[in-house]
Amino acid sequence: MSAYRIQGATGEWEVVIGLEVHAQITSNAKLFSGASTKFGAEPNANVSLIDAAMPGMLPVPNGECIRQAVRTGMALGAEINRVSRFDRKNYFYADLPQGYQISQLYHPLVGEGSLMVEADEKAGIAEPKTIGIERLHVEQDAGKLMHDQHPTRSYVDLNRSGVALMEIVSRPDMRSPAEAGAYLRKLRSILRYVGSCDGNMEEGSMRADVNVSVRRPGEPFGTRTETKNVNSVRFVMAAIEHEANRQVDVIEGGGRIVQETRLFDPDRTETRSMRSKEDAHDYRYFPDPDLLPLELDDAFLSDCAASLPELPDAKRARYEGPLGLPAYNAAVLTADVETARWFEALLAASVAASGRSEGELARTASNWLISDLFGALNRLGRTIDDSPVAPENGAALLALVADGTLSGTLAKQVFEIMLETGEAPGRIVDERGLRQTSDTGAIEAVIAEVMARNADKVAEYRGGKDKLFGFFVGQTMKAMAGKGNPAAINELLKKALG
Repeated sequence: MSAYRIQGATGEWEVVIGLEVHAQITSNAKLFSGASTKFGAEPNANVSLIDAAMPGMLPVPNGECIRQAVRTGMALGAEINRVSRFDRKNYFYADLPQGYQISQLYHPLVGEGSLMVEADEKAGIAEPKTIGIERLHVEQDAGKLMHDQHPTRSYVDLNRSGVALMEIVSRPDMRSPAEAGAYLRKLRSILRYVGSCDGNMEEGSMRADVNVSVRRPGEPFGTRTETKNVNSVRFVMAAIEHEANRQVDVIEGGGRIVQETRLFDPDRTETRSMRSKEDAHDYRYFPDPDLLPLELDDAFLSDCAASLPELPDAKRARYEGPLGLPAYNAAVLTADVETARWFEALLAASVAASGRSEGELARTASNWLISDLFGALNRLGRTIDDSPVAPENGAALLALVADGTLSGTLAKQVFEIMLETGEAPGRIVDERGLRQTSDTGAIEAVIAEVMARNADKVAEYRGGKDKLFGFFVGQTMKAMAGKGNPAAINELLKKALG
């Protein structure tokens, strides 16, 4: 597949993309205060004296925030800096009470790492690609201005002020909106596996600043723009596509690209200028005098490493290897940590219910989850997190099919009742009489009745119309209300029809 190119009036252009992802660290308290980080609180309800920058208030680092950032760096295969330092980034804005942001510029907590995105022909990614990560540093979030509460005034909500963020800065290694989307999805997946960020982009706990420039293929980088605070993968991809095409139009029209900060308008699917950055690049960084350097010892680093779960790539390799799952199934099941957990609970319950090995059960369990359960959840507008069917009940349903208690048709009926009631399948089968019939005597009696009612069809079948066999199967299943064992019905019908 050819590389992603923008076809301008004067020829082809290549897009160069880098992402700065801000991820809110999972913690009950802010980076330098004990104030709550709970989303959705009343404005200015989660604000301590430190967050409000009252005189004499000194910051104290939240150890859990540092731990989560280090664990994330390890999951990204990045260099962990044993000594790091906080700096003050000075700028003045209404939602920044201190007049500066505590961040890390010169000595970040985490250094270089990388992330690999998988090939996806449908998305236009022809082969796996490694995206470099320049750094991960820890910093405070700012507050939020609210412009829609009063006709002539803007209000300030400081609930987010001081919330701990990881800023994960990529190299400018992405060359298409699809690659950027895949990178962001993979990064979100890793953060959720690690548990360092919930990845909820709608609530603002993960958002991206999108750096875009264009150039003729093979030429030096062009001037970039930065589109701030884009809060969904789809919007990131749309912002890149619009901004790259806008830059091509400007250059081909005889203009020049201005290094500036832009905003993305999701309603119009376009970016617009927010402020120029050409004369605003000097934030007068200097070491924060209230905070000592962070020094990480061996015991702390060992504890962080030992606490990491099995990560998506390793889990996917295990699913495809020892479990023998198809590549597609393994990719779907490992894309999100909640799906992987649900599948593993389903598989463990299936092993316990049947006594068979994971390898024997994995394919059937994964196919049912991806096809039947996901299909039902999509229909109901629900996610795996709030599935009305528990993994243990899913395993019990599959066991009832495997031991012949339920036919495929009956299993679908039982599954629909499980979705409505959340009940265990065994109870549904017993209370509603949905058990499959394998009694040969009962089946033979029904077959005799079906043949007696359709003597003409019997004669035609015996005269050579073999395709009528399906008719007799259907009539027998109908007469038994779908409870007849299909294999037994087929075998007994062949014998009865001669």
